Amino acid sequence: MSHSKESDELVFFVNGRKIVERSSDPEENLLFYLRKKLRLTGTKYGCGGGSCGACTVMISRYDPISKKIRHFSATACLVPICSLYGAAVTTVEGIGSTKTRIHPVQERIAKGHGTQCGFCTPGMVMSIYTLLRNHPEPSTEQLMETLGGNLCRCTGYRPIVESGRSFSPSSSCCQMNGGKKCCLDQEESKAESKANRMAEDPQKKVLTFHGEKTTWISPGTLAGLLELKMEHPDAPLVMGNTSLGPDMKFKGVSPPIIISPARILELFIVTNTEEGLTLGAGLRLAQVRDVLADAVSELPEEKTQTYRALLKHMRTLAGQQIRNMASLGGHIISRLPTSDLNPILGVGNCILNVASKEGMQQIPLNDHFLAGATNASLKPEQVLVSVFIPISRKWEFVSAFRQAPRQQNALAIVNAGMRVLLKDGTHTIADLNILYGGVGPTTVSARESCRRLLGRCWDEDMLNEACRLVLDEIPLPASAPGGRVDYRRALLISFLFKFYIDVWRQLQMREPSGYPDIPKKLLSALEDFPLTIPWGIQSFERMDPQQPSQDPVGRPIMHQSGIKHATGEAVFCDDMPALADELFLAVVTSTRPHAKIISIDASEALALPGVIDVITAQDVPGENGSEEERLYAQDEVICVGQIVCAVAADSYAHAKQATRKVKIVYKDVEPVIVSIQDAIKHKSFIGPEKKLEQGDVEKAFQAVDQIIEGEVHFGGQEHFYLETQSVRVVPKAEDAEIDIYVSSQDAAFTQEMVACALGIPKNRINCHVRRVGGAFGGKSSKPGLLAAVAAVAANKTGCPVRFVLERGDDMLITGGRHPLLGKYKIGFMNNGKIEAADIEYHINGGCTPDDSELVIEYALLKLENAYKIPNLRVRGRACKTNLPSNTAFRGFGFPQGAFVTETWMSAVAAKCHLPPEKVRELNMYRTIDRTIHKQEFNPENLIRCWEKCMENSSYCSRRKAIEEFNEQNYWKKRGIAIIPMKFSVGFPKTFYYQAAALVHIYTDGSVLVAHGGVELGQGINTKMIQVASRELKVPMSYIHIGEMNTVTVPNTITTAASTGADVNGKAVQSACQTLRKRLQPIISQTPNGTWEQWVNEAFAQSISLSATGYFRGYEARMDWEKGEGDIFPYFVFGAACSEVEIDCLTGAHKNIRTDIVIDASFSINPAVDIGQIEGAFTQGVGLYTLEELKYSPEGVLHTRGPEQYQIPSVTDIPEELHVSLLTTTQNPKAIYSSKGLGESGMFLGSSVFFAITDAVAAARSERGLPPALAMNSPATPELIRMACVDQFTDLIPQTDSKCSELWSIPIA
Repeated sequence: MSHSKESDELVFFVNGRKIVERSSDPEENLLFYLRKKLRLTGTKYGCGGGSCGACTVMISRYDPISKKIRHFSATACLVPICSLYGAAVTTVEGIGSTKTRIHPVQERIAKGHGTQCGFCTPGMVMSIYTLLRNHPEPSTEQLMETLGGNLCRCTGYRPIVESGRSFSPSSSCCQMNGGKKCCLDQEESKAESKANRMAEDPQKKVLTFHGEKTTWISPGTLAGLLELKMEHPDAPLVMGNTSLGPDMKFKGVSPPIIISPARILELFIVTNTEEGLTLGAGLRLAQVRDVLADAVSELPEEKTQTYRALLKHMRTLAGQQIRNMASLGGHIISRLPTSDLNPILGVGNCILNVASKEGMQQIPLNDHFLAGATNASLKPEQVLVSVFIPISRKWEFVSAFRQAPRQQNALAIVNAGMRVLLKDGTHTIADLNILYGGVGPTTVSARESCRRLLGRCWDEDMLNEACRLVLDEIPLPASAPGGRVDYRRALLISFLFKFYIDVWRQLQMREPSGYPDIPKKLLSALEDFPLTIPWGIQSFERMDPQQPSQDPVGRPIMHQSGIKHATGEAVFCDDMPALADELFLAVVTSTRPHAKIISIDASEALALPGVIDVITAQDVPGENGSEEERLYAQDEVICVGQIVCAVAADSYAHAKQATRKVKIVYKDVEPVIVSIQDAIKHKSFIGPEKKLEQGDVEKAFQAVDQIIEGEVHFGGQEHFYLETQSVRVVPKAEDAEIDIYVSSQDAAFTQEMVACALGIPKNRINCHVRRVGGAFGGKSSKPGLLAAVAAVAANKTGCPVRFVLERGDDMLITGGRHPLLGKYKIGFMNNGKIEAADIEYHINGGCTPDDSELVIEYALLKLENAYKIPNLRVRGRACKTNLPSNTAFRGFGFPQGAFVTETWMSAVAAKCHLPPEKVRELNMYRTIDRTIHKQEFNPENLIRCWEKCMENSSYCSRRKAIEEFNEQNYWKKRGIAIIPMKFSVGFPKTFYYQAAALVHIYTDGSVLVAHGGVELGQGINTKMIQVASRELKVPMSYIHIGEMNTVTVPNTITTAASTGADVNGKAVQSACQTLRKRLQPIISQTPNGTWEQWVNEAFAQSISLSATGYFRGYEARMDWEKGEGDIFPYFVFGAACSEVEIDCLTGAHKNIRTDIVIDASFSINPAVDIGQIEGAFTQGVGLYTLEELKYSPEGVLHTRGPEQYQIPSVTDIPEELHVSLLTTTQNPKAIYSSKGLGESGMFLGSSVFFAITDAVAAARSERGLPPALAMNSPATPELIRMACVDQFTDLIPQTDSKCSELWSIPIA
């Protein structure tokens, strides 16, 4: 078939505007087009692979079969613009804005406090909006499934879910009466109507779009498609682009021809006959689900076994956006090893209907096809048209199983499809088919095992034999990609057991008299955890009725930028429009952990189109970082991911392409140190050992009843802020001045790094920070280094430079939370009283110092948590390894160090056969006392929080209920834990607490406030407006806060350590009080005047209406020689009680309920503070139960995106999450007696971990096993499953952890 070399016009609609693109590039995705071509920057880049939901938009297409317009959410990063012919795209800007009308979804998510940093908010808004377009009154299940594809790192999800739930039938909406329309009623837009007419156009001509490297061809008929496949047999067919798209993005795949069959009606036809369903291969998975659901509702259960199994997996497969995009045919043909549907389709006797120029052919969708056997696959010229899924027979049973790192939107670790056909009226196996995913390069069949089981009775003997056969037939070497070898093998037979029980249950239900009952205790093996909607109660003290209504302090005020977050109008660093001659930077990073650089050859890169220059260490005019941490690698590299050089080009695509052409020759250097154990062996450390001691430890050990010794490993954590590291450097025309726009917690440090790199004074550099899309410590030091890298490029080229890290590069380069190895020796009495403890910590600092010495200091200073240990010695050391340098992270050493303490506290309880809460309570501080570093404090509010949490959670009665549940269920166990917290707020030195502010009053009465804090999503600007409003006695609407920059407020301190609102609030308060004092004589003279009159009179009297405010800081001192110091201004006390349920066969767990009580003293803004608590807690849940970084033995990070690294999603938070602020107490140190709550909630996530260990202990106890005294963190499904030892795990020989071929190794 011939097609013109000229591209056709691409016609589609965006927010009602007709787009006619005459030079469409098939490699260009919708996200890039919206942001860079149309300047619609509300749609955000979060991961580039469709897994985070930040780029969610609504696409509307006409369905020629149903004759209706279909609306669906999609991730714009995976949508090729060439696929949009005739479609209507709606972005967050298209549904409402502050300039027009705010949509109810936007309003409710903002006013419901469902936004913090705001980077994920447009995606959340568009997911809910699309749901409402299809279901104006959505069910809670629909809402949970909709939000499953959207990630949030800030809020903890509950307020987002509650905002969405306000649209459900049980919620009152507009309360409109008299026949008026609801605010949600939507009429078909003109653009959607035009798209409708375009799609109905009978002209089925071939559409062709030529790009730089790829041509996109979209035929209009099946005959045209088959002719194209004859011409281009190797050309991939693309429907949803969920398979090829990531390969093009991350693997550099660039097929010369792409064929899109999306306009061919035959691929979307559904046929329902007595034999089964025939589904068009082009149907999206969401459509397939609807078809199957209809069939299940209409047919008898025995005929829908395969349909039900498919539906079970479709509820959790990927996210809603991917299910809306991915096609059934694409899912099958891709034959991905982790495919959730293929194992079910493969055992279900399904048939593939394929077409070619020679005619139709039927190919069995079986294990041979899924394994990629040549004689069972499609020929290159063939096209999959439809899939036949037969109904199940009377004695045929089909089940599906999967286990993933989290319940929703995560690739399966292992999945399975299983089918058995029994001879009529007997237990005898007539046919058996078992397929597994996740245990090989393709879907794997247990064919030989099934053959040997034919004719056997469906009984326990058969099950035991089946387990042995399957383990023998499906080996998994220690080096298998993905690791988790023993766990994956355990899942093979755990799923088999579940299948055995499931079939037996169904047989018993069909013929109760013919089959014995299954013991009730075993039935829990079958129940999957439901997708339940979270809810909670947030409790805080009512306002004093005497407080003036205009005074906003203490009120739950909406985030200052909440509406702009929800409308997409909040501008982040990469949202700023490109300047003329702006260049884009991409970096070349080291592929070796420790090596000398022999040569760098950039000649091929420089020859590529669009490439302007390649920048190396030789181009740095000033200092190339420090000797310990270079900007550009100089002579050697010390970790995989270290920046070696950078490419500046006219587009990011050209820059990225060129990085692959830079050739670097290395010479490896020994040793390569990856783990803490490696570092200890080679004596590779950062800084000296730190030590604290009190009492006489050795003497105390001699007087105790019992001593335990042990160690626990604590894994690292990726910050996973939704906005990746971003910086824009703009050189000015004169005086070597530079503007830097950066996403940073520490603008002054960024300014300093750039000044040193360029060899110019700081006064030439203005660092601007408007807002940051999440940080959590990860944007404290790292942005300074990256800004300096970009500034060197800008200096060399003389052009503005934009440097935005892709998610994978961000995770590779920037490091995260320090992994920790904790060793302990504890001496205690039989009643649980701990008398002596000797603790040793080592953290993995990575290849440079960064903040590692401070982190180990904080881990030591804070390790005692809430407990008074009279004789305590703790030592700590930071290890230097060949990994990317780890850095500051929310909690800063406390989540690691206090976790070890809680581990040995639980171990003592187990040894004493006492409830853990009794041992904790026995050892807690009770009266005014001194910490291990000799700082005095009063634990009264610690005890109040503990007692209130015990009361709120109904701990005692729930403990009894859990014990009853565990007695009645063998394969499901519940656990509960309550954990106290004493969190010390602040920095180690006084100068870290200083802050400044500048306040202007203009003659119209408006007020401009500038301060040294950075808005990270924590609501600091909202609180500063509240402070200024109270002090000036003007409404909040009068006050504006713009960007933070180093010209307005110089020499700022990083916004971190939970002190931002404390210290900057004091500075703002000081400036406002100065201004109010100046105005006071005028106010006294005309007390009935207005604010505007007073201000104008002051101006007329030449009274300055501008003032600076300054806060010197809290006194902080620490003498490590003496081991004492008043280092922290105050403590945040709290407690959390969590209940979980675990599946002993898979390791999955469900967070049932959490109650949190926090001592906030007096909250300036309870909504903001509770949001911080919930968000930190959820991040803590991720830290302690989900998030796992995987490194190869060579120090290569495997987990470089949301597909490999799972943060909590909406289904991972507790079903019930109750947060209570302790009634107001005094904190004279902080402004208005408040407390900084940004970090403390993180540690409370450990209550979920210890509830899991409680459930594991119950399982082990029932199996006659001793409790596991120390479980490593995080408590992943793998860890939980393998701790619940049973007859199945006993069948699995343990993998040698010292095997040199392991895919990944622990680094703690």
